[in-house]
Amino acid sequence: MSAITIDAAPGTLQKVQQLIFLAMMSVALFCLTVQRTLAQGYLKVQGKEIRNEKGENVLLRGMGFGGWMVQEGYMLGLNGGGQQFKIREKVKDLIGEDKTRLFYKAWLSNHTRKADIKAMKEWGFNSVRLPMHFNLYTLPVEQEPVPVQNTWIEQGFAMTDSLLAWCKEYKLYLILDLHAAPGGQGNDFNISDRNPALPSLWDSEANQQKTVALWRKLAERYVNEPWIGAYDIINEPNWGFEDRENDKNGIKEQKNIGLRKLMVEITKAIREVDQQHIIIIEGNGWGNNYNGIFPLWDKNMVLSFHKYWAFNDQASASGMLKASAERNVPVWLGETGENSNVWFTEAIRLFEKNNIGWAWWPLKKLGHNNPLQVKSNPEYDEVLKYWNGAGPRPSALVAEKGLMQLAEDLKIERNIFHSDVVDAMFRQPFSSETKPFKANVIKPGISLAAADYDLGINGKAYFDQDTADYHVSTQKTTIGNRGRTYRNDGVDIRQHTAPETGYFVSDTEAGEWLQYTINVQNAGIYNLTLNVAAKDNKGNISILIDGKTVAANKVISQTGGLSIFKPQFLKGIRLRKGIQKLKFYINTGGFNFSSIHFER
Repeated sequence: MSAITIDAAPGTLQKVQQLIFLAMMSVALFCLTVQRTLAQGYLKVQGKEIRNEKGENVLLRGMGFGGWMVQEGYMLGLNGGGQQFKIREKVKDLIGEDKTRLFYKAWLSNHTRKADIKAMKEWGFNSVRLPMHFNLYTLPVEQEPVPVQNTWIEQGFAMTDSLLAWCKEYKLYLILDLHAAPGGQGNDFNISDRNPALPSLWDSEANQQKTVALWRKLAERYVNEPWIGAYDIINEPNWGFEDRENDKNGIKEQKNIGLRKLMVEITKAIREVDQQHIIIIEGNGWGNNYNGIFPLWDKNMVLSFHKYWAFNDQASASGMLKASAERNVPVWLGETGENSNVWFTEAIRLFEKNNIGWAWWPLKKLGHNNPLQVKSNPEYDEVLKYWNGAGPRPSALVAEKGLMQLAEDLKIERNIFHSDVVDAMFRQPFSSETKPFKANVIKPGISLAAADYDLGINGKAYFDQDTADYHVSTQKTTIGNRGRTYRNDGVDIRQHTAPETGYFVSDTEAGEWLQYTINVQNAGIYNLTLNVAAKDNKGNISILIDGKTVAANKVISQTGGLSIFKPQFLKGIRLRKGIQKLKFYINTGGFNFSSIHFER
């Protein structure tokens, strides 16, 4: 490129340079103003509310990225040995150190990407909780070349920077959560990837000081980032300070001296460099035991509670609300999930009614009860069988293929999206209306899958007797969908085995029913073929169209067993043209149901 020469009278060039400088400053100030406007400033505590810069109440609707930086065995299908360091040892045993490094590189690259944040924004989330493993940011104390010093690792910070950039682009607040603290913060080993052969966080002053230093480093790096919503400084401490033998997880702890001391030290370190961001604290006993923690020591603080497998009545929120009222501070449901859609809807309805924000757990894993499901593959199934003691050791080639395919299938475009979970979280808490799960366009020769009943709450889209797991409240485990596949409602769904394909509704009970919104293309008299399996003749059903019975008390005949599906016929069912509701009502259960086929 050739240079441009300006011939001008004396002083003119200086004036032009001044004008250019002023213009550049104006553009810069404008960009800063736009950025602040888009970010709506830092989140701040005001009384019992979290507010943005405009003074508006912010109800956090978030998702925790469990399994990304901190793997837990159950998310990968393991029955035991759930700490990440043990999982890594298992992988190394099968494929060697070099290929193990490649597996974890692919895992960290593929699990959470910009496309995940874009999807979350589209579904309705406004925040992300990042469960951090300390060892992506700094060396363990046992590996420090110089004792009591901190070696910083760029990988964790770079991953956090990328996630923050995506969150800023899609306007989601990012909450940093120290999920695996140096040494591990409890006796529930899987949560923090704790190795009990080494000193815990609470047994080691070096681990505690590394934790403090890490938070200071994070605060230094993100002090000027308004889209960082808060610092969640220690996830789910569960430690018996007073009675290590009989109260290992700190549920009955009365003083919590060690926990309070460390959280105060972390807060002090953060405030030395960052006066802006909210600090979130968690009680002992997996986040809920605040005995001895009060009084609070910072004016910009939020109390986090965690909730799993308990009733969702107003009484279940009373402890949180009491703490909020007495301390005049916001509370946040920092982690919850791992249940059915019924439970999700109940919990979100309860907490939003009380202006309590939430962060669900997790976004994705091997399993159906989250928005995204990671697919397994035949080779990884062999690996899992070996790890779980149900099969022979796979070859290194088979194991490598299965593990690398699993890492590839972490990508959102390769995940199974569960629209029913998202619907249960964002629409069903506030609406009793039903929606079609699929289009269900009905004409001669079309089959309607039994598992494709409508989206909606229990009692409106379907009715099932066993809808969720409330074992913390009832001391009895009930899991909702007993088949644990395809959908996450109370309806029991299982997958066919060869030669049949697809899914079927199982474990049917008297009084249960399924509703299907169907779009009939041509009015007329239809003959329906039910694909069912039954071990006896006790099953009995009725069919209703728009609330009117069109087939009453039809016997489901035995087929030779619950795995043997055969056709059974219902003749003379009149259907009008257009949208209508077909209800499959179970008068007496005990049979399995796969589909309804329509013919004229």
